[in-house]
Amino acid sequence: MTSQSGDNIREVRGLKLKVEERGSGPTLLFLHGAGGSNWSPMLEQLSQDFRVIAPEHPGFGRSTLPEWMAAMSDLAFFYLDFVDAFALEDFHLVGHSLGGWLTAEIAIRDTSRIRSVTLMAPAGIADPDAPFGDIFAWGPEEAAYNQFYSKELAEKRLAAPVDLDLVLQNKTAAARLGWAPRLCNPQLVHWIHRINRPAQFIWGKQDKIIPYDCHRAWMAGIDGAVLETIDECGHSIHSEKAADAAGLIGAFCKANA
Repeated sequence: MTSQSGDNIREVRGLKLKVEERGSGPTLLFLHGAGGSNWSPMLEQLSQDFRVIAPEHPGFGRSTLPEWMAAMSDLAFFYLDFVDAFALEDFHLVGHSLGGWLTAEIAIRDTSRIRSVTLMAPAGIADPDAPFGDIFAWGPEEAAYNQFYSKELAEKRLAAPVDLDLVLQNKTAAARLGWAPRLCNPQLVHWIHRINRPAQFIWGKQDKIIPYDCHRAWMAGIDGAVLETIDECGHSIHSEKAADAAGLIGAFCKANA
């Protein structure tokens, strides 16, 4: 691994990506969702007790989407190389949405250095009785109102300045990973039994993107998994209920130190 002086850019396997790292203590690796990376209030709170590492996935933000990264399995293997490059040991792996799916894809391959996993409203396993929202079909207004339970937060999101180039870049990268079938790997459900570390799920009860009922297949497939439900919360758990989410993640990680 090499770094470029004066910024948060790191190079792994020849790919340059932004990596935020703050705090000290046990290591927590956070994997963001399809909307791209941001240092959320949840991560800020967690950084009071943990060394939080929050990379921006290759192809998202201002980074280049490599030709060979054609599926979530490629990104999972990349992050195993990322773990090697950062020499991570006994770390807690946390992922939201697409990042939750990614967390599972990493963990079914290798949990040898993972202490615990937390999946926040993960994509990855579809439920025919609780279909995903189609994030690729929505316009800005529909996307904002489906992101949050709070109408006020949705309106705040719509009023905020938007970098259209960045939005397009993130959508392009997300589509490469999850266009067809939409945001899932039909084989994943057959392999989640390999997640042999303490596993926690956190879901917003009113999630309109990855509906709450999608927890059923996950809970049936992973022995000992626990489910934490946050009421009056949509898909953006890390911003809509940041303190609740940080509290649940912190307590779970400390209990499985």
